[in-house]
Amino acid sequence: MSELHIGGHVDQTDPITEALARKASLSQFFLGDPQGWKGPVVAYDGGAPALRAAAESAGIDLYVHAPYVLNVATTNNRIRIPSRKLLQQTINTAAEIGAKGVIVHGGHVLSSDDPAVGYDNWRKCVDGLDMPVPLLVENTAGGDNAMARRLERIALMWDAIGVAAGGDTVGFCLDTCHAHAGGEELADIVDRVLAITGRIDLVHANDSRDTFDSGADRHANFGDGNIAGGDLVDVVGAASAPVVCETPGGADGQGADIAWLRERVS
Repeated sequence: MSELHIGGHVDQTDPITEALARKASLSQFFLGDPQGWKGPVVAYDGGAPALRAAAESAGIDLYVHAPYVLNVATTNNRIRIPSRKLLQQTINTAAEIGAKGVIVHGGHVLSSDDPAVGYDNWRKCVDGLDMPVPLLVENTAGGDNAMARRLERIALMWDAIGVAAGGDTVGFCLDTCHAHAGGEELADIVDRVLAITGRIDLVHANDSRDTFDSGADRHANFGDGNIAGGDLVDVVGAASAPVVCETPGGADGQGADIAWLRERVS
């Protein structure tokens, strides 16, 4: 990577101004309430066409994070079916703003379920999606029944997605805090992920407030958590993918983390 392509997770109202405040070249944001089921909205003044034009003019790439409530793996029809619908709506709106990808968590199954059902639900979901922009599955930090906490489960999910129509449009987002808290060593995480997925499309570079294998998803600014700075630098360098800092502190906190990584990743 000749120059680190990096930004932060920002407020959705004006992701262009937020990127400039962080001296960043990309912004990630939600399209509405991350904890709600309402359809996506573009909060930027002038709507999707204006945001797309402003991003292109400023040279800022846009990434959309899907709502946290989505769970396409679950056997609960009242969650799974609305999740598929909202995910498709989010992808469609992301395409309208010219986003480079939509990030979604892997979800989970119930404690009494065979995880294989969750993988097959992922296959069915991808099979039925229209994906004008890539869907990027993100590894998660906690939950014994999670689809994407452990790499061995991600491998099984990837096998299922791979046989779906459109499976080649699905990419991977590697979160360093989630990997650390989920019990995956960062030292060789990039090689192990690539051996499974063949690709890393985005890195969420975050320190972790909690210890290794804690299962807790709590992000920290670089140097304030339990992940060695050298490990963060090595992951970002080895992945050679765009980077989002989802760390605390708004423009100041994320801006400092962005500058710190830029100084260390060639």
